[in-house]
Amino acid sequence: MSEYIEFEVEMMDDPAVMIITTNLTLAEFEAEYYPSSVEMAEGSMVAQVIAYIEGIQQLKIERNTLTVWREPDVPWHHFVIDITAAVKEFFL
Repeated sequence: MSEYIEFEVEMMDDPAVMIITTNLTLAEFEAEYYPSSVEMAEGSMVAQVIAYIEGIQQLKIERNTLTVWREPDVPWHHFVIDITAAVKEFFL
C-alpha cells in the first residue's frame, strides 16, 4: 500500500452519479454491483463499510474505483467526506 491514500473525484453528466478513484485496491477480481444499501450491507467488506452512509442509492466497486449513485437532493460533499473517511478507516 502506498504511504498516502489518495482520492480523485469525478462528477458525471448524470447529476446522480459520481466516481471516486483511489490508489488502493478495492476489489481484487470482478466488479461488484450493489443496487441497494441492503445488498451493500451483505456484500464485500468495502461495500459493508460504505453501506451505512445515508443517501447512497447504488454502488459499483471496480479495482480502484467506486461509482456512487445518490438519492435525489442529497449534496455530494456529504458523500465525498463520508466515503473517503470510511475507506481510509477501513484500510488503516
